[in-house]
Amino acid sequence: MSTSILTPSRRTFLATSLAGVAAAGLAGTGPALAASGRTTDTLRLSWGYFGLSYLAKEHGALEKRLADQGIKVEWVGPFPNHAPTLQAVTGGTADYAFGGSTTPALAAILAGSPLVFTQFFIYEPRTTAIIAKKSSGISKVEDLIGKSVAVNRSGLGEFLVVAALEKHNIDRSKVNFVYLNPPDAAPALAAGKVDAWSMWSPGVDIARVEYGAQDVFIEGRDLPFQIDFNSYLTRRKFAQENPDLVRAFNAAIVAEAAWANANNVEAETIAFKGLKYPEAVRDHFISLNRKYTPYSVTDESFLAKFQNAADWLSARKVLPEQVKVRDYVAVV
Repeated sequence: MSTSILTPSRRTFLATSLAGVAAAGLAGTGPALAASGRTTDTLRLSWGYFGLSYLAKEHGALEKRLADQGIKVEWVGPFPNHAPTLQAVTGGTADYAFGGSTTPALAAILAGSPLVFTQFFIYEPRTTAIIAKKSSGISKVEDLIGKSVAVNRSGLGEFLVVAALEKHNIDRSKVNFVYLNPPDAAPALAAGKVDAWSMWSPGVDIARVEYGAQDVFIEGRDLPFQIDFNSYLTRRKFAQENPDLVRAFNAAIVAEAAWANANNVEAETIAFKGLKYPEAVRDHFISLNRKYTPYSVTDESFLAKFQNAADWLSARKVLPEQVKVRDYVAVV
């Protein structure tokens, strides 16, 4: 079917046809299977002041690319981290989560959210870290015993602390996990209400400059494997009813990643203007020359790596139970 704007009669025909497909069993678990068509001409994309979605919002090329296909973009946000974007998509106030961590996405799926993955990215270098103020006396993982660490529940922050403790043979019961979203965790660290913070960029980088924080454990340096990835998700029904939109968005966000990879200084300048962090942080990011590598939901090598990560997380109770990740991808 063409990606031109659908007439009401064509929309009704498509919706009826897809309802029949769903009734045949696609509405449950298993991949959202390839099809053609769309029931809307609008994509509601969630965003926050960081990451690829923010770059896409400010750069403008993604909207133009989609507009050329008759698709209007509406930006919903800002959101502080991935979990509330998943809630927005589940609740129907947005169509796409904003490219955040796979771990809270899996937690939401296990809790019953009807979400499917549509696109993955690996973002390197991996800079997520456990940090503590230099004045705290915490400089290594063993120093965390008896201390409090702020983490985002079932997210990148929590799993990194679990991995760090395991690597150093420390039982997690010896560390107090304090579940805080990033906007609350940063001032808690600054005020000494928590002893350490497990966080991704740019939060950890800002804290080093503004709060005199130092690294205790860095994902890319101290963890030899990857357990968490960047991901885009939508509702299963939305993917089934709008495969043309999913394909168009996948292509547009992959193109945005390619632009960011090729234009590091401009991309980091956009991020800097949004968050208004210290220039030293911006210059640090420019020096890292950060890159996005896309992976489709049909990439078997990536899915195997993702499944191993999910199994690791469930075995350590970061996720409440096992999950078969191939059942939650939208193959369009």
